[in-house]
Amino acid sequence: MKRLTLSCRILLSLALPFFLFAATVSARNEKYVNLFLGSQGDHGQMAPGAAVPFGMISVCPDSNPRQHGGYDFAVPEISGISVNRLSGVGCSGGGGNISILPSSGKDPIAIIKGTEKASPGYYETVFSNHATGRFTATKDVAVERYSFAKEDRTLQINFLSAFVRKSADGEFNVIDNHTIRGWFSSGTVCGRGTYKYYFTFRSSEPFEVTEQNGSKATLSFTAPSTEVRIALSSVAPECADASLEKIAGKQFRTLVREARNAWREKLDKICVKGGDKEQIILFYTSLYRIYLSPMDVTSTDGRYLATDGKIYRTEEGRRHYNCWSMWDTFRTKFPMLFLLEPEVSRDICASLTDLYVTGKQNWATPFESAPTVRTEHTGITLLDAWKKGIRGFDFDKAWDGMVKEAAEDLPRRSLDNLMESSCDLWAMGQIASILGKDSLAIAYQEEAERMFSGIWPEHFMTVTPLFKQMKDNGMYQGTLWQYRWAAPQFMDKMIALKGKERLCEELWTFFKDHNFNQGNEPDIHTPFLFNLLGRADLTTQTVAQLLTREDMVHVYGGNAEYPEPFIGRAFRNAPDGYAPEMDEDDGTMSAWYMFAQMGFYPVVVGTDSYAAFSPLFDKITIRTGGHTIKIRTRSKRSYDDGQAPRRLLVDGKEVTGFMLSHDVFKNGSEIVFEY
Repeated sequence: MKRLTLSCRILLSLALPFFLFAATVSARNEKYVNLFLGSQGDHGQMAPGAAVPFGMISVCPDSNPRQHGGYDFAVPEISGISVNRLSGVGCSGGGGNISILPSSGKDPIAIIKGTEKASPGYYETVFSNHATGRFTATKDVAVERYSFAKEDRTLQINFLSAFVRKSADGEFNVIDNHTIRGWFSSGTVCGRGTYKYYFTFRSSEPFEVTEQNGSKATLSFTAPSTEVRIALSSVAPECADASLEKIAGKQFRTLVREARNAWREKLDKICVKGGDKEQIILFYTSLYRIYLSPMDVTSTDGRYLATDGKIYRTEEGRRHYNCWSMWDTFRTKFPMLFLLEPEVSRDICASLTDLYVTGKQNWATPFESAPTVRTEHTGITLLDAWKKGIRGFDFDKAWDGMVKEAAEDLPRRSLDNLMESSCDLWAMGQIASILGKDSLAIAYQEEAERMFSGIWPEHFMTVTPLFKQMKDNGMYQGTLWQYRWAAPQFMDKMIALKGKERLCEELWTFFKDHNFNQGNEPDIHTPFLFNLLGRADLTTQTVAQLLTREDMVHVYGGNAEYPEPFIGRAFRNAPDGYAPEMDEDDGTMSAWYMFAQMGFYPVVVGTDSYAAFSPLFDKITIRTGGHTIKIRTRSKRSYDDGQAPRRLLVDGKEVTGFMLSHDVFKNGSEIVFEY
């Protein structure tokens, strides 16, 4: 079989503008979403899949060779079009199921670059064999329209395709010349667990099975085009059928419009003014990405598969969620969702508490309903939700499982383990207090303090040359410098040991000497620690540099020091717009960027406060929970120069210390930064 030779047309198209939008987009915030951002090489691990908020489906081509999300902007050749994937996760990604290649397979086929269009809920492209693909989605149905070349009206389908082959199994049966049913199982991200889906495949036009070999089938059509709808269910085959029946009378353009409107409702929750076009695109693309998970895995009849392998039914009006990457997302993404989506967050938190009842593990289990990742730090996430007013989930229900996890599953092997586990134990003390378990609250608080005090003075207090070493230092993806700040819950103890002024000087040195790592999560809260040290002006200066300066020096990648430092902004509007090796990590970096632009940040997760600093935008309006929050700047300022605000006002009253309570966002307020 001969390999595909790229034409000049393909090569030249790589230089086209990176923000391409579907013609269906209206003049709303969705026009600022660039789905190709971070989709090239190891620069975010993103993909422009057609999806809806919190949906199980994300359909788009998978490149050959692929990146973690399947798609790679710089690789036109494809292996097929699969129905699902995760957003910017590590290992080898997750999903990649039911891959369709619109070709007879005689020659490789590629995306003709320059023909791609993607907007929230929609993707389209023309392939090198002159076939065209147009895709949209519902929560659990991939909708794929193919227009064939005259000489090749064929779909090759791999019903057992997967990014993670561990535990891959399944079968399919041709029901008639429109319908195929079956099931498949695949490995979750990093292969730690297994998820299983039943599927129903239905084509609008009749097909003939011209070849069948194991997990693969070749379908031939006489019609010049066909629409394929593939429904997934982790509960039962009839649930997949029901999902198809639910949209049976809806045309493709109607489903595109419904997907777009679902995104519009989310993207219009925040309106910003000020900043340049690139900064606005980065903001709304980030907002889009925090909604890609967790996934609503509830069946049409209200059932869901739990991690004990049993089927349960939700309470009326409730939804069940899966697909977690808590090791990172607890830091920024879930605090952002708790702010923007209090009602949805209620069900997300109830789904997390259910894990403690049905068999929670730090990584995925053998019985998952999505290609999930890991669930460490779930307790501190639930505490954060509670502190921010989210209710409708039951700590009592989860308590025994949380106690077991704290005793048996919290990692205690290395310095980074101990720093982060001290925060988890701190959260257990807070939760015990909420439940009225006063003696346990004291016990967990004391254990957390002992753990922190047992390592910080000896290993983190005195800076040495070893603080800069990342690779082969016994810690996971971080240096001693970076993990030094990993427990802001104990900032008072750090201050007692070092003194506030000295600690602030060392934090400034941390940034001045390029020890901060924007490419990974362990230290992403450190720019905002200055607020806890009484120097909110340095937070403003540091964040402004990170967001705007073109000469920022980045020494560290995801797992080790770069061979040569990367110099530039870590966030740009381009397919390779994230810093090299930066995984977007399931919305974590997106939420970080949004907080950084809006001027407040949840610096101590598990509390109801935010560090406040100069926002990039001049005006921000947030609509959430039936309230409107307005953030604005007053008087002339120079953001790029790091000019700090002189005063912070909430509803006309000055706030000392530049710390905001979540009540400001829960009740609706006007926040003014005065210069």
